[in-house]
Amino acid sequence: MTPSRFSDKDRPLFDDIRYLGRLLGEVIREQEGEEVFTTIETIRKSAVKFRHGDDINAPLEFEERWHALSLDQTVCVVRAFSYFSHLANIAEDRHRNRRHRIHDLAGSTSQPGTIAHALDRLVEANAAATPVLQQFFNDALIVPVLTAHPTEVQRKSILDGQHDIARLLAERDQPLTARERLQNESLLRARVTSLWQTRMLRDSRLTVADEIENALSFYRATFLEEIPALYADIEEALVEHGIDARLPPFFQMGSWIGGDRDGNPNVTGETLENAITRQAAVIFEHYLEQVHKLGAELSVSNLLAGASDELKALAEASPDHSPHRTDEPYRRALIGIYTRLGASARVRLGEGVVPLRSAGPGAPKIRATPYDDSSEFVRDLHVLIDSLTEHHGASLATPRLSPLTRAAEVFGFHLASIDLRQSSDIHEAVIAELLRRAGVESDYAALSEGDKLRVLLAELSQPRLLRSPYVEYSDLVRSELGVLEQARVTREKFGARAVRNYIISHTETVSDLVEVMLLQKEAGLLQGALGNPVDPARAGLMVIPLFETIPDLRNASHIMRDLLALPGIDAIIENQGNEQEVMLGYSDSNKDGGFLTSNWELYRAELALVSLFNERGITLRLFHGRGGTVGRGGGPTYQAILSQPPGTVDGQIRLTEQGEVIASKFGNPDIGRRNLETVVAATLEASLLPHGNAPSQLPDFEEVMQTLSDAAMASYRALVYETPGFTEYFFSSTPIAEIAELNIGSRPASRKLQDPKQRKIEDLRAIPWGFSWGQCRLLLTGWYGFGSAVAGWLEASESNIERERRLALLRKMHKGWPFFSNLLSNMDMVLAKTDLIVASRYATLVTDTKVRTQIFDQISIEWKRTAAALYEITGNSERLSDNSLLARSLRHRFPYLDPLNELQVALIKRYRAGEENARLRRGIHLTINGIAAGLRNTG
Repeated sequence: MTPSRFSDKDRPLFDDIRYLGRLLGEVIREQEGEEVFTTIETIRKSAVKFRHGDDINAPLEFEERWHALSLDQTVCVVRAFSYFSHLANIAEDRHRNRRHRIHDLAGSTSQPGTIAHALDRLVEANAAATPVLQQFFNDALIVPVLTAHPTEVQRKSILDGQHDIARLLAERDQPLTARERLQNESLLRARVTSLWQTRMLRDSRLTVADEIENALSFYRATFLEEIPALYADIEEALVEHGIDARLPPFFQMGSWIGGDRDGNPNVTGETLENAITRQAAVIFEHYLEQVHKLGAELSVSNLLAGASDELKALAEASPDHSPHRTDEPYRRALIGIYTRLGASARVRLGEGVVPLRSAGPGAPKIRATPYDDSSEFVRDLHVLIDSLTEHHGASLATPRLSPLTRAAEVFGFHLASIDLRQSSDIHEAVIAELLRRAGVESDYAALSEGDKLRVLLAELSQPRLLRSPYVEYSDLVRSELGVLEQARVTREKFGARAVRNYIISHTETVSDLVEVMLLQKEAGLLQGALGNPVDPARAGLMVIPLFETIPDLRNASHIMRDLLALPGIDAIIENQGNEQEVMLGYSDSNKDGGFLTSNWELYRAELALVSLFNERGITLRLFHGRGGTVGRGGGPTYQAILSQPPGTVDGQIRLTEQGEVIASKFGNPDIGRRNLETVVAATLEASLLPHGNAPSQLPDFEEVMQTLSDAAMASYRALVYETPGFTEYFFSSTPIAEIAELNIGSRPASRKLQDPKQRKIEDLRAIPWGFSWGQCRLLLTGWYGFGSAVAGWLEASESNIERERRLALLRKMHKGWPFFSNLLSNMDMVLAKTDLIVASRYATLVTDTKVRTQIFDQISIEWKRTAAALYEITGNSERLSDNSLLARSLRHRFPYLDPLNELQVALIKRYRAGEENARLRRGIHLTINGIAAGLRNTG
């Protein structure tokens, strides 16, 4: 790749990639010798030539070189190209930050996805009046939710090393002396060497405790500092636009880690306790450190600047009576706050869990009174802020006190709200056992839906419990109720926000929801429900259905209507603030019906739910279960939120952040801050701007979409569920079996993967399903069926005139309907990452020639149809013509991905042929790591 292929603005990116690549090469030469380095460099150059069309025979050269390498050398090559991908990603992230800063310095117009741009649009639309925005922030709840799905293939040690490299690379943009530059390069070389000498893969399966710690690392790196900074940015932007609105803690963080039990037997009451304990320890450590630093900074003397009576009272209540600080009320008050924080940590976490500093010389050794809750801590901090403001010291609050106060409002003493999740069939089994052992119902599972509800409602109206302390229950019952009991204890210790949601996977009936209410009653979370007055202190966790499959999405509004009609539910909803959340799953609906139908059925379900909740006067909050891949709801967040159906956002949104996407979005603080800002900006625009996603021809557009969806689903299911041999093709042509062996998550990759005779697509989890298609570079979960649907609809025209009319309508849909435009944009991205030549290498892993040829040809034909349909509609013959940033990114990554794909196929062939070798297996797993890093949104 030559510099001439880059524009001037991209030259720094090229220089960074070349510089980091040179450092890596020098480290490889030093560590592995000249022969290995030369081999790697030759392969790299061949890959670049092949990717840019300079040498179509490059793949043959790859294969010749594989055979000449020993297994140890092969593993070195795999590691080298994996690290090339990682380092290229670092350089790319750095360039994004650089370009962003250049725009800011130049005073460029606000960019889409920023708060400034959102407010500009609101002002233009006369939708930015202070009362309107104040009401928005008062009512809004925006929550990114970190989950621990098994697609994050990087170890924390590797991520930490990459963070250091990113920081050191950023330093090189600053003016440095010759000596400083040499020192910087020396440190960079050390970090690259450390990466090379660090085991890239885990040698044991990730535990839930590991997943908890990995997630917490992103709080330390990004969220603790950047979320308060985001609030400050929003406040500043509001002021600049002449808007006087206060910000309540409308933007918070959520987590599934430690509470998501669906398919993961390793999550128990103990893991929930560990999750909240570790979260609380992190936030208490942050608060204590910040309060300690404030004690050093706020040296304000009462002799020189006054203090409010409330501040003086805080100072007097402090255990600090040092004669050296008698005139320093802020320091004394902060020492008091520090000791109360320490006591709060001790009473919730135990002695010694959070390290504490001395309260200061002369401070008596007394036990301070702990805060009852975080709001008391916030009130004390506001006393300091108000006093400083009243006495000409407002600027003293800006650097640390104001961000700390905002952090305390947002994170409380719990850091992030932990959701509980379990599958509906597990709840049914637990309820059935409890009813049977109590002599209420001998075979609950066999009852009709009406009879189930009758039994459940009768039990919910009873003051007594089903459980008896004298009965021995199964491990399942004890485990499930143990989690709920721990949730009750957690809420008592850390507040209701610590655990407030219970998500039911595979919700198919109303009884699936009511069962969880009865389980909450058994655990003491819910008291006086359905028919009796509800105790607000025991109103329980919000029961949230998760609608996943195509049939479930179609039935979602009917289930919710029947739920809301149950006696006593109104009181439950009222105690939830007249709000109800519904979660929509992208993964299973995609695996069930394909990309187009999944998106369309999600759209229809959202509209039906909005209509129902508007009719009932209840606030609806949609929780979007988005994954990394487009097939799992991935793609740019800004466009995804703006393309939601009319009325479905309205200031309320939760969305999952999963797998390796968490690292790519939030590993770098600057990029993390912008990704968080994007969610807020998009929610503002989608909630308050006139709906661009409701064009005048919407009924016509929706009618066409229904026709296309039906055809696309038929095409997709014909391939995946009806084509003989497809299951064999998938399990042979993708590294799904090898992915299942990789230590990349605490939950199993498949329900029944080991026995080839029992392998079914239906049994495979949606996450590894999409992950596998990414590895072999087909990514059909993000495009298959669209080409056939469009071609069929156009070809059904009775004349060329009619065909042109239909095509013109599709073009109008693309230009005037954000839902359809975003759908095509995401498909364009997936097609850009798809490579049929690379995928054809994976097809050679299928031993049945007839199956291989038939299915790969069918996929190839559909890919061409889809690309042709996309071109006809958008007029863009080149992939990503509207997204130069991503196009440039892929251009940089592909030369490092191609050799990894080639090597993966070669190593899998040897492994499946029976060659037993730990190095061979490790080499395959390293290729999985490298390809996932290069594609970035694979999980």
